[in-house]
Amino acid sequence: MRAFFLVPPEVQLLDITGPAHLFYEAREYGAEIETHYLAMGNSVEERSSAGIALGNLQPYSHFSLLQDDLLFIPGLESYLLFASSFKEKNQRFFDWLQIQNQNKAKICSICTGAYVLAIAGLLDGKECTTHWKYFEDFAQKFPKVNLLQDRLLVKDDNLYSSAGVSSGIDLALFILEELYGSVFASKIAKEVVIYLRRSPSDPQLSVFLQYRNHIETRIHQVQDALAQNLDIKKSIEDLAEKVHMSPRNLTRLFKKTTGITIGNYLDKLRVEKAVQLLSKGEKVSAVSLACGLRSTTQLRTLLKKYTSSLPKELAL
Repeated sequence: MRAFFLVPPEVQLLDITGPAHLFYEAREYGAEIETHYLAMGNSVEERSSAGIALGNLQPYSHFSLLQDDLLFIPGLESYLLFASSFKEKNQRFFDWLQIQNQNKAKICSICTGAYVLAIAGLLDGKECTTHWKYFEDFAQKFPKVNLLQDRLLVKDDNLYSSAGVSSGIDLALFILEELYGSVFASKIAKEVVIYLRRSPSDPQLSVFLQYRNHIETRIHQVQDALAQNLDIKKSIEDLAEKVHMSPRNLTRLFKKTTGITIGNYLDKLRVEKAVQLLSKGEKVSAVSLACGLRSTTQLRTLLKKYTSSLPKELAL
């Protein structure tokens, strides 16, 4: 597959270098990825907003993207995006971008890169997110777009968007997981020492990847408290006190933010932990205690509920 990274004028440096480095690491781990760096205009070199020049760029017009290809569009300085001449000056690029969208290439915006997709008309009737500072402006300029303001990253069909700067790294990992699986993505995250909205002491499990796709700090704190202390029973009252909320408000916000109840989330954490420990040969009684369960019967019931088959250690 091919991964393309657009380098526009005044590019936000981390927007482009974060995802690009993750795909470099993916290649080092054996992924067959061909990378290209594209100029938005005719220049073979562009200067980032931080002042560092990025060279050896290729003209975007030399490529036609396919369904398996990726295109990352980073953020750039707002004075360029908001200039009245921006669309007219780059109309050929926007026309090219529409064609790549029609080809179903995976197009991924980072930070204010969402403006580029929206100006091209790709996001009409679609969901997306962007940097929090630009929510109000973006919503006014593009009323046909369903802007989500409480999300770290958003996927709508072949279009991806992320909240800003470092969230491009989260987006790159999310895509690598889609392409190569959660085990591969966790290896890349570990290689670059990324804290992916989870406890650093826990293995990078799919339950975290699935339910951490938000930027609600209080809910992240609750998720961390549960994941780091599975062996200790915590009541809703304990959790609510930790984040200075009432139990009722916490229950409501957790479900709204993650799409799952606290109880179901805790069950899934316990299942992930139990399967991991059992695969290492841990005793069933010890696994039950490590997961905060009172008996092996409780563990058996939980695994029956969430897995298709019981491990041989628990089979009747």
